Amino acid sequence: MHFTSEQHLDGGVREREFTLGEIPGILWTPEAASSSAPAPLILLGHPPLGLGKMYPRLVGRARHSAADGFATATIELPGSGDRPRLPAVDQARADLRRALEAGEPVSDEIVDALVLPLVDKAVPEWQAALDALLTLPEIDGPAGYSGGLISIGTRLAVVEPRISAAVLFAGSFVPRTIFDEARQVTIPLHVLLQWDDEGNERQQALDLFDAFGSKEKTLNANMGGHTGVPQFAGDAAARFFTRHLK
Repeated sequence: MHFTSEQHLDGGVREREFTLGEIPGILWTPEAASSSAPAPLILLGHPPLGLGKMYPRLVGRARHSAADGFATATIELPGSGDRPRLPAVDQARADLRRALEAGEPVSDEIVDALVLPLVDKAVPEWQAALDALLTLPEIDGPAGYSGGLISIGTRLAVVEPRISAAVLFAGSFVPRTIFDEARQVTIPLHVLLQWDDEGNERQQALDLFDAFGSKEKTLNANMGGHTGVPQFAGDAAARFFTRHLK
C-alpha cells in the first residue's frame, strides 16, 4: 500500500488516498485514532460507477462513521474509474440496458455475465486491501462491510473471517449462485431495502434475505426509490455497527 495524498476534513477526519498495486483507494480515519487507541474498520462498498463519481456519497458516509469512532476505506472496483475495462461486463451492461428499455425480463445469463466477474475479481482485492489496512497501527479489527453490490458483500461474508458484521444494500441484480452462498453466511446482517426501487426486483431481495443463514439478520425496508434511503435508516445501520464492532 502506497499513500499518494493526505488532507484533513472538517471534524478532524484524516483522508488519505492510496494505491494497492494498481488499485486506487481512499482511507478515512477519525482524529482520535492512534496506535494506543486504534479504530475499528468499515469497508465502504459502492456500485461500479467510479470513485470520482461516488466520492461525495462515500465521504459523507465516512464522516458519519468517523463521528462514531470508525475508520473507513474503499477501493476502486474492477473495470471502473481509470482501471482497465472489462469488455464482457460492459457487454452485459449494454444487454441489460436494452432488456430494460424494451420492457423484457432480464435473463439469468445477463445477470451472471454482469455480476459474477465483478464478484470474482473484487472480493480478493477487498481481502488484499484488508490485509494492508490492518497493518496500520491506528486501525484494528474487528472489521465490517457496508453497501455496494450485495453479491460482493455476500461473498465477502462467506470467505473473509475478519468481516464480523455487514450492512447490505438490496438494489442490484443477484445471480442464482449467490443465493447458495447466502445460505453459508453466519455473521450479523443489517439489510436496507427501498420498497419502490425502480431497478430492484423486490421479491428477489426478500428471497435473498430469507436465504441468508445468519441467526441475527434485520431487514430495514422503507418506501421510496433507489436513492431515497431516509436518514433514520442510515442511523439504524450506524447503531448496528456500533453494537457489533465496538
